[in-house]
Amino acid sequence: MIEINSALSLPETELELETSTSSGPGGQNVNKVETRVTVLFDVVSSPSLDEEQRDRILDKLSSRINKEGVLRVSSQEHRSQSANREQAVARLAELLQEALRKPRRRRKTRRSKAAHRRRLEKKKQRSQIKRLRSNPKIGDG
Repeated sequence: MIEINSALSLPETELELETSTSSGPGGQNVNKVETRVTVLFDVVSSPSLDEEQRDRILDKLSSRINKEGVLRVSSQEHRSQSANREQAVARLAELLQEALRKPRRRRKTRRSKAAHRRRLEKKKQRSQIKRLRSNPKIGDG
């Protein structure tokens, strides 16, 4: 089981793993060993998710989910397939945690009367300074 948060754990049977050769430098290891791991998670047809969780994940991770509703997470940082597998699964769990985190409700706040008064006073002072800078003879013609 992969622990996402207190309300959700995913069985590893819901994850599909694909391996492929990594890109970039690395010599023969890159050419012959499939070390890149891609974890696929079918968000749309997952029995572990309820409707609210599914909708939240589809909304928050829409750029990472394909048309079939499958979330893909890849890792090719490490030289070993097992390390890349662990990293990809950890990244998937992290993405799902972030997507399922409910945003805090915003509390309405109000400026104090004193702060409001100070702001208006500063505006009056500033406008007076600018008024004094102007040339009074322009309008007399």
